[in-house]
Amino acid sequence: MNEIISYFSSIPSSHRSLILVAGITIFWMIENAYPLFKFNYKKWHHAGINIFLTLTTIIVNFLLAFILLKTADWTINNNFGILQWLPKMSILLYTLIGLLLLDLIGAYLVHLVEHKVKFLWRFHLIHHTDTWIDTTTANRHHPGESIIRFAFTAIGVFIIGSPMWMVFLYQTLSVIATQFNHANIALPKKVDTLLSYFIVSPDMHKVHHHHVMPYTDSNYGNIFSIWDRLFGTFRTLPKEEIIYGIDSHPNPTEHNNLKNLLKIPFQNQPVKEKK
Repeated sequence: MNEIISYFSSIPSSHRSLILVAGITIFWMIENAYPLFKFNYKKWHHAGINIFLTLTTIIVNFLLAFILLKTADWTINNNFGILQWLPKMSILLYTLIGLLLLDLIGAYLVHLVEHKVKFLWRFHLIHHTDTWIDTTTANRHHPGESIIRFAFTAIGVFIIGSPMWMVFLYQTLSVIATQFNHANIALPKKVDTLLSYFIVSPDMHKVHHHHVMPYTDSNYGNIFSIWDRLFGTFRTLPKEEIIYGIDSHPNPTEHNNLKNLLKIPFQNQPVKEKK
């Protein structure tokens, strides 16, 4: 564990970038070999849009990273935050608690709020417009949403009192987890169900991308599935019944055009159907 802490305390940006690229590449190859759905689409065009939006997410996080660093350093230096107030425990348990709490605020909570607050939904909507969910969809975020998510992560670091090595570890696990649960891969049903008791599995997250409510407003988790189960937002749906996209933007000219995707938050928005 000490080696992990040492590595993530000073992980180079190049390594973080390599992990992101390697994840997309590996899951891309797996989903080509064992696809869940056989899409009829221009895969490279689709990937180009999603990778561009992924790059904007990386840029936003890179430009604002100093805020996380300053926040984490302040909490440690001032003995502030939940982790700092806990009694002594093993470093493994300390890390697990920290990762769970970071996932609660930096993934589950922000995701739920984006669905409930109309202004924030305008930006998150871009993620849901994708009708061909694959591993490149993982970071299909409007730059505005990237800022929103960063803000929640920073608040989480402040409240939790996370050291910076834990933040880097969480972000790395988060990238891999979201690439995995968005990947267009077919796992055996029993394996996927078993995984869903601990982490967000592909079938579990695919339900969230079903085109109508209440399924769209469910399964908000990213790494750990405990929060959806604990707060009653966990839902299942046979994968044969899943239709990707969002009912308010079914037209490919809306969701498969980068220029329009960037404009969507500032356009008049139809209301999501409740079915």
